[in-house]
Amino acid sequence: MKIVLKLSLVLSATFFVQANSKIHWGYLGEVAPAHWGDLSKEFKMCKEGKVQSPINIVPTKDVDLKPLEIDYKTSAKSVVNNGHTIQINIKDGSTLKLDGKIYKLKQFHFHVPSENNINGDVFPLEAHFVHQSDDGSLAVVAVMFKEGKENVTLKKIWNHFDKLKEEGQVKCNLSSKDILALIPKDSQYYKFMGSLTTPPCSENVRWQVYKTPLSVSKD
Repeated sequence: MKIVLKLSLVLSATFFVQANSKIHWGYLGEVAPAHWGDLSKEFKMCKEGKVQSPINIVPTKDVDLKPLEIDYKTSAKSVVNNGHTIQINIKDGSTLKLDGKIYKLKQFHFHVPSENNINGDVFPLEAHFVHQSDDGSLAVVAVMFKEGKENVTLKKIWNHFDKLKEEGQVKCNLSSKDILALIPKDSQYYKFMGSLTTPPCSENVRWQVYKTPLSVSKD
């Protein structure tokens, strides 16, 4: 059974759940994570899965991992309020290569506070960059944020909030350079196999979580 130990103020969803789905899921009451697996047969992995995310990352091996082969060269297509989170959809052409396999960047979205923990530490913000290969395999790159200086790129996204008070989408002015600015320069990261963190909770998702957080202002 999937258990969430914290309440997300900005709740997450993924583009893999169809926009026209009539199945309502959430984080409180009868539609909380503990009940996701009972809401629909499509969500059965939320309670039957054996490798579910998010997790508390506790390093088990000291492995010298090669830097991620990230090639983000396209701009954002739109900013979306999907009812669970703010999501930035990306134009085709940006990729992540893992072990020779190409995963296409589809979107990134946010969680407040972080869903994954690192050695028990919770961060005020976490971004998930969601990728999909041609065979349907999934890979997520996660970036943590700590309170500090204002983040110029995040501010560009936040500036759309007034237009997104209702569910919908607006054009986004994020360039590929802006998107790359949300990837830490320190290339060290943790990796593990997990799942999507929202219904349908699909497993066999390759997770890469950067060790070094970026900054975001309290405001």
